[in-house]
Amino acid sequence: MPHPRLRRTVLLGLLLAACALPGQAATLKLRLLETTDVHMNLLNYDYYQDKLTDEHGLARTATLIKAARAEVRNSLYFDNGDLLQGSPLGDYVARVRPLKPGEVHPAYKVLNALGADAANVGNHEFNYGLPFLRQAVAGAKFPYVSANVHVDDGDGNPDNDKHAFDPWVILDRTFTDEAGATHKLKVGVIGFVPPQIMLWDRSQLLGKLTVRDIQETARRHVPAMKAAGADLVVVLAHSGFERGETLRFAENSVARLTEVPGVDAVLFGHSHGEFPGRFFASHPKVDLAKGTINGVAAVMPGFWGNHLGVVDLVVDNASGRWKVVDSSAHLRPIQDRTTRKPLVESDPTVAPLIGAEHQGTLAYMRAEVAQTAVPIQSYFAQVADDPSVQLVSLAQLAYVRRAVQGTEYEKLPLLSAAAPFKSGGRQGWTYYTDIPPGPLVLRNVADLYIYPNTVKAVLLTGAQVREWLEMSASAFHRIDPAGPREQNLINDAFPSYNFDMIDGVEYRIDVSQPARYERSGKLVAPNSRRIVDLRWQGQPIDEKARFLVVTNNYRASGGGFFPGLDGSNIVVDAPDENREALVQYLQREKRVNPSADGNWRLMPVPGVSLRFNSGVGGIAHLPRYPQIRLVKDNGDGSAQFEISP
Repeated sequence: MPHPRLRRTVLLGLLLAACALPGQAATLKLRLLETTDVHMNLLNYDYYQDKLTDEHGLARTATLIKAARAEVRNSLYFDNGDLLQGSPLGDYVARVRPLKPGEVHPAYKVLNALGADAANVGNHEFNYGLPFLRQAVAGAKFPYVSANVHVDDGDGNPDNDKHAFDPWVILDRTFTDEAGATHKLKVGVIGFVPPQIMLWDRSQLLGKLTVRDIQETARRHVPAMKAAGADLVVVLAHSGFERGETLRFAENSVARLTEVPGVDAVLFGHSHGEFPGRFFASHPKVDLAKGTINGVAAVMPGFWGNHLGVVDLVVDNASGRWKVVDSSAHLRPIQDRTTRKPLVESDPTVAPLIGAEHQGTLAYMRAEVAQTAVPIQSYFAQVADDPSVQLVSLAQLAYVRRAVQGTEYEKLPLLSAAAPFKSGGRQGWTYYTDIPPGPLVLRNVADLYIYPNTVKAVLLTGAQVREWLEMSASAFHRIDPAGPREQNLINDAFPSYNFDMIDGVEYRIDVSQPARYERSGKLVAPNSRRIVDLRWQGQPIDEKARFLVVTNNYRASGGGFFPGLDGSNIVVDAPDENREALVQYLQREKRVNPSADGNWRLMPVPGVSLRFNSGVGGIAHLPRYPQIRLVKDNGDGSAQFEISP
């Protein structure tokens, strides 16, 4: 038995450790967890292929969340937006079987169960319209924040604009320090979304909302959060990491946010990247070992639940206030990319929460609409005219042709712009359309057109059509005729959904020339022309002639920063989705035999082999592409190919 005096001493020590005495310095550790860009991939299920997958799903991330919380005394979990749209499950809940009054959206059934502390609004939250968004988030048992989105009151005075959402919240939490004592801390949480939502969802938001610059908004609100008592400030930025020059109203503003005084951590997303990660290794503002940007802890955990973002903060109050004295950030994946094996199992509590919605989605997506005589796939859609993209173009043309009957636009030349949405890359080497011959069901339609965009047609001149194609041609690296024998063709930094092919004209692409535009839409090579021999009906295009070009609301309103497209020249403003146009076309045709008409092609570069990577699934389709040959299987789900234009 210990001596009574010793026992009293030990007990006194424990009491002192359990009580945070005034003026006593303390150190505690706080873990911040982030998911972002889940896009309604709540389960490890690929609705397009109608099978389980090991590559994504919040159900597996949930296992990581629970494990990460169990490892520490103090933790907070946040979702950073683009949660409600992006998979057939999202479409089912929003459009097919809409939420009933008071019904909880399946995403919030899951996040509520995971104990989310707060969430941010992403740009895709607005895709289904404001009424649906407000109905959906009403089911969240945690606060939503978005500081730079305001209600448009129409008076032209920004000073009296009301916020569309709470700009920030202060979470009152009790945390335990390293000595075992408890402390009450106020954690401020603020959210941001790209200002470009006003372009991307113009038809849904114009006259209803206004959006302000991200960094300027942060500089205004962070001091207010501190004045309201926030001990720490956590930023939920649905915005990517900018490189080079940044402008006001920039889409990607994370580095600028880390420059705002008072910000303690930035949890970001939107661009589907991974931070810390090798992609950011060369940036002078980044410390990959610690996971900081400008010395501020930061994390970006990929997309679709394929990673959990973890930020560990060490804070103390030795200075009289709580401040971050050390930090680290890392990512936890759900899959080993080398072996392609899962690293964690799905949390068994998730699937039962949304079983009815999942089964409803499966039944809906399995409904047959037509038959295809040949395979439909997108493995080579970035290097050659593609049947899957052409099928979408044909459907768009048929839709608008009917829509303009009897109008002043009926006699105009009609063109159609469409892009490959599923083209591997950062989304993974299985991220391709791959539909076998036979029945075409609704999941195949969603596979061909994954976004809930609506049909639009714009009025352009021949010169503007050319500039549109020049912007698309930025998808390729410049190939140097005097350079190495083998050169990489595809610029992976250029999103495939911005690689528009325009049907109704003929053209070639000269990749030996510099790209006329960069990804931001900036004209960088005004004397360069990649688009060669642009023709309409066999004749050189008349650059003053008028053309009606079918596209979607995203592109027509300025999405992708294409020259000449800003929403002002929309002349067909249809309410129907591009997917619905595709369904209507397939139902009328009943049986399709998609093939590319070869209206565009790459020009060869003498002496240079044009190399590119695609999924290994493309190997089986090579007999239909005599201009493409296999170079090697890379062993990671991808293969290297060579094209001879």
